[in-house]
Amino acid sequence: MSGFVTPELEQQAISWRRHLHSHPELSFQEVETAAFVEETLRSFDGLELERPTRTSVVARLRGARPGRVLALRADMDALPIDEATGLEFASRRPGVMHACGHDAHTAMLLAAARTLAARRDVLAGEVRFVFQHAEETPPGGARELVEAGVMDGVDLVIGGHVASDKPVGRIGAHAGPFAAAADSFSAVVRGRGGHAALPHETIDPVVVAAHVVTGLQSLVSRTVDPMKNAVVSVTRIHGGTADNIVPEAVELGGTVRTFDEELRAAMAERLERVLRGVTGAHGATYELDYRYGYAPVINDADAAAVVRAAASAELGEDALIDVEPIMGGEDFSAYLARAPGAFFWVGAGGAGAIPHHHPQFVIDESALRAGIAVFVRTALDFLA
Repeated sequence: MSGFVTPELEQQAISWRRHLHSHPELSFQEVETAAFVEETLRSFDGLELERPTRTSVVARLRGARPGRVLALRADMDALPIDEATGLEFASRRPGVMHACGHDAHTAMLLAAARTLAARRDVLAGEVRFVFQHAEETPPGGARELVEAGVMDGVDLVIGGHVASDKPVGRIGAHAGPFAAAADSFSAVVRGRGGHAALPHETIDPVVVAAHVVTGLQSLVSRTVDPMKNAVVSVTRIHGGTADNIVPEAVELGGTVRTFDEELRAAMAERLERVLRGVTGAHGATYELDYRYGYAPVINDADAAAVVRAAASAELGEDALIDVEPIMGGEDFSAYLARAPGAFFWVGAGGAGAIPHHHPQFVIDESALRAGIAVFVRTALDFLA
C-alpha cells in the first residue's frame, strides 16, 4: 500500500467522509458542503482558493518550478433518497443521502490536497483541485465550472469514482468509452377522451401510448448496429383518472444512452419517427421534449495510461482490473471537451454489494486509501 497514505491520513479522510455523509446536500444546494471544503483546505499551507460558483471550490497548488497544469476533480452533491443503512453517521437530513459515493470522492481529494501541499517543493507546475457541485442533476456543475474558466490552461484532467460492485482497492482505468451520453425525453400522446363503454367514439391515448412504448423497444434491436451500444428505456407513463373514462392524453418519458455522437443524434430522430408514425396511424397527436444531457465520457489513451501507471506503482500491478464501459452518465465529459483526461474506478465493495443510488448503499472505507494514492502519485509523476 502507498507510503503516502499514512494511518493518520486515512483516518482523517474517513472522518471527513463521515461528516459529509451525515450532512448531505442536493445538487446546486451544496452550501454547507462547500463551506466545509473551503475551511478544510484553508488549514493546508500553500493553496490559493477560489469559489467559481456559490457551491463549488477550487484550490490551486503552484509547484516550486513552472510546468504543466493538472486538474483533479471530485463531485460533492447527494441524492433525493431516504437513507436506510443504519450507520452511526447516517444522513441527518430526511430525504437526502450520499447514495453514490460523492462524500468519499470529496474526502479523497481533500486528503490528496493535504498530501501534495506538503510536497510543493518537488512539483513543477500546478495542481488544480476541483470540488464540483451538481453532478447528479443536468445541466450539471461541470459545465458551469468550465464556463467559469476552471479548465483554462489545464493539460490533463483526472477524476475518480468509488464502485460498490468492484473489489476493494482495485483500480479500473481503461482507454476509450467509459460512460455514455445521458439524454432524456418526455412525450405527451393526445387523443380524444370519452366514455370507456363507447371506445369507438374516442381516440384512446392509452392504447396509442402502449404501441409507442412497444415501438420504442425495437429501436435498439432493429435500427442500431449490433456492434454499437445503445439503450432506450421508457421509465414512466401516466394517464387516466377513472376506470370508466378514456383520458384525453397520456404522458410518458425515459432515457436514451449512447457512446457515438452520430448514433446519438440518430436515436433522437428515430424516437420521434416512432411517435409520429404510431400516433398518426391512430389519428392521435403528440408533443415531444427531447433533452440532450451529458456527453459521453471518452478516456484519452495516454491519460488512462498515466493513471494505470500511478496505480500500479502505488498499489501493485494486481490492483489493476479490466472494466467495461457503463451506460450511466457523468458530467466529467465537460472537462474532457477542454483537455485530455481519464476517469477511473476505485473498488469499494465487491460481488453482491448494494448498488449505487439505493437507500442501503454503503462502501468499504478502506477504499479511500487507494483513491488518495492514485491522485497523489498521478500528480507527482505528471508534474515531476
